[in-house]
Amino acid sequence: MWVATVNPVGPFPAIINARRNPKLLLSLSAPISCRFDDRFRVGKLKVPAAKKQLRDLETREPDIPESEKLSASEKNGEGSDFGWLPAFPHVLIASMSNFLFGYHIGVMNGPIVSIARELGFEGNSILEGLVVSIFIAGAFVGSISSGSLVDKLGCRRTFQIDTIPLILGAILSAQAHSVDEILWGRFLVGLGIGVNTVLVPIYISEVAPTKYRGSLGTLCQIGTCLGIISSLFLAIPSDNDPHWWRMMLYIASVPGFILTLGMQFAVDSPRWLCKAGKLDDAKSVVCDLWGASEVEKAVKEFQSVSKNDGCDLNSRWFELLEEPHSRVAFIGGALFVLQQFAGINGVLYFSSLTFQDVGVTNGALASLVVGLTNLAGALTALYLIDKQGRRKLLIGSYLGMVHIYLRNWSWPSDWSHYTGAKQH
Repeated sequence: MWVATVNPVGPFPAIINARRNPKLLLSLSAPISCRFDDRFRVGKLKVPAAKKQLRDLETREPDIPESEKLSASEKNGEGSDFGWLPAFPHVLIASMSNFLFGYHIGVMNGPIVSIARELGFEGNSILEGLVVSIFIAGAFVGSISSGSLVDKLGCRRTFQIDTIPLILGAILSAQAHSVDEILWGRFLVGLGIGVNTVLVPIYISEVAPTKYRGSLGTLCQIGTCLGIISSLFLAIPSDNDPHWWRMMLYIASVPGFILTLGMQFAVDSPRWLCKAGKLDDAKSVVCDLWGASEVEKAVKEFQSVSKNDGCDLNSRWFELLEEPHSRVAFIGGALFVLQQFAGINGVLYFSSLTFQDVGVTNGALASLVVGLTNLAGALTALYLIDKQGRRKLLIGSYLGMVHIYLRNWSWPSDWSHYTGAKQH
């Protein structure tokens, strides 16, 4: 490769020693001249190229099979994501309670005239309104007692026990032959509805993975919308059959039996299981629904909350009006109040009568269109809630409501006529 010419300064053995120990060459006083051939110069040029290739190999992404790339993109949320699927059957069964809620909202909408005529209070608007809405009074009572039932029995057992007033109330209403009987039946239904309105959101939030909690939570509203649509659809034959309302109320008991049976196969809330001392069951539920990687983190969170439960025993309702809770309580309460003032419940309870008053021949069919519109909004929220967030959806929905309200608002041209019409 190379040839070196050395001018010897000492005897020949010194050169040998220098070759054996290269450091001695530095101490030689005679100059050393080296001659390199062209091959060395080419090799010298190849060194930077080799280093560049090495850097390219280090920075270049490794060749990954397409199947592995697909699974990696799914883990990163870029492809199809089915992490919600293990919890979906349990959430779906729980949403059957909201289906019942929606069904009982709309079940009196169409056939209220037939019910009033058969039970003898036709033309009495107070009794008609009471029969339609008394189950809301029962729901108020049921919602107050739901918290203690869940703490003692857990979500699954509370669901199953709660179906008792739902089933009995529906059957009692269907067999009613007096105003008192149908009022008591509707009140019993309201008790069950009140417990479920509190229980279902708690159950879904504690069973669903955090990433999909918003989307799965919208199943509550979707279940309510489907219940309303089902009752309004079944109310269409009531215009021709004056006794059809009894069949509609008998049908209302069927979802209660489905809920009782379905909860036998559903899981219980892992948070409640941990609080009840069933740590192994809680770990099993989290592993099956959330994934094995979430077990330790979830259990630590549950145990931390359980340890702090004792700190809230002396809490007062008025603490919601104090900082730092007052702002959250005000915003949450205002949202619920504004939803009620929007008037949608009145539309859903009496839309058939309202449409008939304005000249629509088939009020039940027109009410069905209202229910379908409500379902479309719920499906939109299902798609957007985990992508856009709750705040944007709330602001957008309320702005849309204000826009529609202002477009349909018209000041009366003749106030005296308007006042006289109201008095009449």
